[in-house]
Order: sequence, then C-alpha cells, then structure tokens
Amino acid sequence: MSAVPLRPIMLVLALALTLGACARTKEQEQTTRPGVVEATLRPYQIKGVWYYPRIDWSYDETGIASWYGEPFHGRKTAIGEIYDMNEMTAAHKTLQLPVDVKVTNLENGRSIMVRVNDRGPFVNGRIIDLSRRAAQLLGFQNQGTARVRVQVVDDQGRPGVSTLPVPTTTPEERTAAAAAPVGEVTARPLEPPPGARGTGGVPAAPKPTPAPTPVHTVPSTPPPAVVTQGAARPTAIYIQAGAFLNVAYAERLRAKLSRYGRSFITRATVDGQLFYRVRVGPLRDVNEADIVLDQIIASGETGARILVE
Repeated sequence: MSAVPLRPIMLVLALALTLGACARTKEQEQTTRPGVVEATLRPYQIKGVWYYPRIDWSYDETGIASWYGEPFHGRKTAIGEIYDMNEMTAAHKTLQLPVDVKVTNLENGRSIMVRVNDRGPFVNGRIIDLSRRAAQLLGFQNQGTARVRVQVVDDQGRPGVSTLPVPTTTPEERTAAAAAPVGEVTARPLEPPPGARGTGGVPAAPKPTPAPTPVHTVPSTPPPAVVTQGAARPTAIYIQAGAFLNVAYAERLRAKLSRYGRSFITRATVDGQLFYRVRVGPLRDVNEADIVLDQIIASGETGARILVE
C-alpha cells in the first residue's frame, strides 16, 4: 500500500480550522456582550413555533403584559438563575438576556424597571411576562393583564429610542426599510493645468470621525422596586396583521380580514419608505383581542399581533 501524501491533508485541515475560527469570531461579535448568555440568543421552538432572539438595544414596543408566579417560583430561569416572584424580573421571547427594561402601564401611567432573565410568555398576544411583584406595583395583579409599553434601557435607565409617546415602527418594518449602504467619498488634489503657477489644488477632505459605538452594560441584579407615576391616557387595542410596500397587497389582506371586524389600512413612513399597515379594531378589551387574534392566526396570518395605541 502506497503512503498517502500528508501535505495536501495538512493544508485542508489548516484551511478548515482557519475558516472555523473566522466564523466563530464573527458570531461572537454579533451575539456576545459581557453578561449575555450566548445560548439564549439561539433560535428555539416552543409548541411548533420558532423564536429568533437577538440583541436589540433600541427595543420599544406596545402590547399586552401578563404576570407569572406559582408554580414557577423557585425554578430556574432561562439563564440559570432562580426565579423569585417577589423580585423585579420578567420574561421575554426574544430579547437578549439579561437586560433591563422600562415597563409602563398605559392604563394608569405607572412605570417600573425590571430585569429580563427568562423566556416567555408563550401565549399569543402577550409581549412580556412580569413577576408577581412587578405586576403588583404596576397595579394589574388582580386583573391579570395590562396594556403596556416596554423599552430596553441602558445602565442609566435611559431608553434607547426616541421620546415619541408611542412607538410607531413594527419589527418587520424596521427590517424591510433598512437603509442602503452608503459608500465612502474621498477627495485628492488635482494637478495644475499646463502653464499654471503653483501646485494648489483641492486639499483632501479629512475623513469623518465615526461616532463612537455606545457601550451597554448588562444588569447583575434586579432593579429596586421603584414606581414612577406619570399621566395616564386613553388607549385602544388593535390587531396588526401585516405591513406592505404595495397597497394592492394590503387591500387584499384588508378584504380578507373584514370578516373579523372593522379592517382598515393606515399609512406610515419609516426611514423615508411608505408602508401600508393592515389592522383590525379597535377592540373592546383584551379578551376580545385574544379571540380575534386567534382567529386571524388560524386563517394563516401567523405574524399578526396585538398592539396598543
């Protein structure tokens, strides 16, 4: 038996190791920060539904909050901590873990800070699951749900988005309307024309200094149980079933959803791009919204969600 040349094999192995190292480095840059558990950023499936966690320091959404206590008290959370229903914590389906969020009860104006350290709630129409203590302070423990706004905050408690009273950009719109990449423009001196004196020309424009990347720190313990009281305002509940660039597609979906209630199209401009949003409502309360949402999802519109405005 002839000997197998080792040099080609070694080259292949070296190339594979190099590519693997490059891919790993890129993955780490995209998903890891101090204190973030990398495993909780991987896609996962619950009851046949896939969820895709990601780091989002600009998260700002409205919807319906619920709370959980027994029998989860004393069990491990998604990042291995022990769940204490008397601490200021919460569960979210896709946010990085752990992270602090500001939760505002839009019905009474109360706001609190909580530490998201768990996954859930895996119920249609709920955007966050709060601990029992957090629900008590927000004033909805007895009713079970509340209309809320959820904002990721930095280590100073500052939201990462604008100061708009209610967010108007949906996740799918933020993805679809991403700005096109802008190339770098440079300048260089031109040679003087024949017979001209001097060497003057257009001096090279200095390259702009890139804005520093904000550094976010992750919480190590739940925030204190502090309630901030703001002004309450009237709100309405809707189901948003889709957002389209083509008005014909939006009109087709609006007609389909008319059987579930008043369906209509609203316009919204995001990053200079006009979207046509298809909604149903307003709905009387959370119970009616849950029923209509389940019907719309069962009809095939699995991306439908409850929103509060």
